Amino acid sequence: MNKTLLILRHEFLHTVKRRGFIVMTLIVPLIALLLIGAFQLVSGVARPTVEVTTIGYVDELGGFQQYTSQGNITLVRFDTPDDATEALVNGDIKEYFVIPPDYISTGVINRYTVEKQLAALPATTTAINNFLTSNLLAGKVPEATIARIEAPLNLVSTRLTETGAVAPEQGGYGNFIIPAVFSILLALAIVFSSTYLLQGLGEEKENRLIEVLLSSVSARQLLTGKVLGMGAAGLVQVAVWVISAPFLLNLASSSIGGFISTIQLPANFIVLAVVYFILGYLLFAVLSAGIGAISSNSREGQQLIGIFTIPLLIPLWFMSLLMFLPDNPIWVVLAIFPLSAPVEVIIRLGVSDIPVWQLVASIAVLVLSIIGILLLTIRIFRTYLLMYGKRPGIGEVLRSLKTG
Repeated sequence: MNKTLLILRHEFLHTVKRRGFIVMTLIVPLIALLLIGAFQLVSGVARPTVEVTTIGYVDELGGFQQYTSQGNITLVRFDTPDDATEALVNGDIKEYFVIPPDYISTGVINRYTVEKQLAALPATTTAINNFLTSNLLAGKVPEATIARIEAPLNLVSTRLTETGAVAPEQGGYGNFIIPAVFSILLALAIVFSSTYLLQGLGEEKENRLIEVLLSSVSARQLLTGKVLGMGAAGLVQVAVWVISAPFLLNLASSSIGGFISTIQLPANFIVLAVVYFILGYLLFAVLSAGIGAISSNSREGQQLIGIFTIPLLIPLWFMSLLMFLPDNPIWVVLAIFPLSAPVEVIIRLGVSDIPVWQLVASIAVLVLSIIGILLLTIRIFRTYLLMYGKRPGIGEVLRSLKTG
């Protein structure tokens, strides 16, 4: 056991001293601090200027003379299209539109601009729509009714508990930010840690240091120490992020406010994020160790581990679908499948509630997978770790596992 602890200590210190590990651990809080500081600096030095856009219009139907001020857009009336075209060419207006005599029956508005565009800007469309609506309803309904017709919905959602009380943890995009960022960091950390382990094994095989190690420790002790060392390094990494997150959120809320102030960091998310971070670290550590044992060099090992990281990245590739269809059976399967579970579950925690049985099944499968792959990897270690220059085929590996 003492030998395992020595290997754990060596692997842990070797990992945390790597430049890439230090950068990956510190870059997130540092970037957040820089962004907050940059916002305070910019907001204190310069105030954004409000640019007023002038749009012309020609009223061939008649009756569209009021409500020419629509936020940052001002509408100027012209008598004829020729006058509006001349003003557009001279740069007096940005664009203009014509209200034809048959507008009431057709709803068609002709718009003219000198810019090449796929479509009118949303702000322009909204301003023209509100201008037309307000003039059509002027004198027929109260002003308050006109305002409500222009903006009929301001939907505010409140989540209730099963007892009908207001839930302490509300949904929304504010709850999704932290899980989304954390899942991306987890995927990057796992990929980098797998690369570190493969590089270390490759270097030890190439310089024959592994022969010296195996003459002093067993394959089980060597592998267990390396995997636990990587897990301990991952624990340090996630501890730095978790400890800095509340401070950064409070600082951003007081400095920036607005949408940032709606971001929440639920306690259950912190616990589950740490659990899945460590389990994901350990799973890919034992996979990397097994691949490193059968690979002739570190470059070949990195190519093989890339195959296993594809399921890990699937939830990130299809994050938009996961946001709007979190309970689809596909995501339930990916939450239990060990290679995709760490990232997929963390993202889903920011979108919806995950049933307890799914979390229990997911964690159980991850733990069993780590133990099973660890036992298989120990056998692979014993058989192939000292092989140089030749990678065994899949059939050969399976036969050696059967014979023990």
